[in-house]
Amino acid sequence: MSDTCHELLLRLAGRLPDELLWRFRDWAATDAVAVLARALPRTLLHDRIGLTDYEQRLLADALVPHGADRSIISSVKGLDELPESGYTFSPESPDRVSMGDSATVVLGATLRGRLGVGEVRSSWRLGGGEPRRLILVTATTGEARLTGELQRVLRALGEHDPCVEVLPAGLDLPPYHRAALAASELVCAGADADGHLVPV
Repeated sequence: MSDTCHELLLRLAGRLPDELLWRFRDWAATDAVAVLARALPRTLLHDRIGLTDYEQRLLADALVPHGADRSIISSVKGLDELPESGYTFSPESPDRVSMGDSATVVLGATLRGRLGVGEVRSSWRLGGGEPRRLILVTATTGEARLTGELQRVLRALGEHDPCVEVLPAGLDLPPYHRAALAASELVCAGADADGHLVPV
């Protein structure tokens, strides 16, 4: 279940507001899935955020066993294909953002050489408000827990609603993540790095 829920929340990056997405991921990481099962479908319906057929299946598979209302899930708008995100990405921090290297240093110390972790990369998302730093991590296990852990680290460093994208190895990534990876820089490598995170 946690893999299904994690993939669904991953696919909603750039579509759900950051302040909601990090909270939903925190609930998924801390086994508060019953709360997520009530909140996420209502949010999708209220904010008119559509899902593809595949995402609808992920939503039902992940949350119906934990009490999600099937009638609300079936009322979520359908999409034939994913919409354009409207964001661009850059590997470099915009000049107007004065964030030091503390996040990079701490993430490097936390994840360098760690089992179950591949590459750790950083990208800046531009458009739709203030520039936001995205942390992109490949992982071979425990993706939801790792997301929660890294969000807590970044919140301790002052990021109110951190953007942490833990990408399961081998997942066919949505366009949002492919674009972010294409404009990212390496922070560090875990024990499972194999050099294929960013396609050439």
